[in-house]
Amino acid sequence: MKGYLGKISTIVWKDLLSELRTKNIIVSVLVFALLILVIFNFTFEPKPEIMASISAGILWVAFTFAGMLGLNRSMLIETEKGGIEGLMLCPVDRDAIYFGKVLSSYTFMLIVEIIVLLAFSILFNLPILIPGLLLIVFLATLGLAAVGTLFSVIAVNTRTQEIMLPVLFLPIAVPLLLAAIKATELVLLGESWGALLSCLGIIGAFDAIFLTVSAFVFEYAIEQ
Repeated sequence: MKGYLGKISTIVWKDLLSELRTKNIIVSVLVFALLILVIFNFTFEPKPEIMASISAGILWVAFTFAGMLGLNRSMLIETEKGGIEGLMLCPVDRDAIYFGKVLSSYTFMLIVEIIVLLAFSILFNLPILIPGLLLIVFLATLGLAAVGTLFSVIAVNTRTQEIMLPVLFLPIAVPLLLAAIKATELVLLGESWGALLSCLGIIGAFDAIFLTVSAFVFEYAIEQ
């Protein structure tokens, strides 16, 4: 078990070091996400009664599309530099590769989302240091990374890779996104933890199901 976790951590560390050296993913994704927030900020009137009801959707639109951009770029870089082929030649289980890529993507997405949350708080004058909101972000982002990692591997092997990832990813992620948006809205409206339980249950179930299923399917997807 220790060796298995060590292989996963090695893959994560490789991706983190590569990104620290080049900053190809985080910078471009962060700029894209911030632009979405700025555009929406000029689109809607910053009235508290309006922003409390629509800001949850704005936030998750920024997270989702920035996440897809990051996943696509990450897998494209790996393919161009032969990183995927190198990992497949290593004596590493395919599911270990999958979990390593999920954790590295998850880390990149969280870094971007934390900065986006700070900008979100400034632009829309809404609180972000709420335990419920942070829990929703952590759990829902894990689901996005789990599904996005699998589909980015599939999409990168097609001719229309930029279009294929959203086509594959968004229909599957709809239940997760709807639950995350609803839960975020409830948190921003000051609802109790009890009101969040059903949404958190959907998010948790989505994470568990797709982490398990994607780990099995990844072995076949990566060898296409």
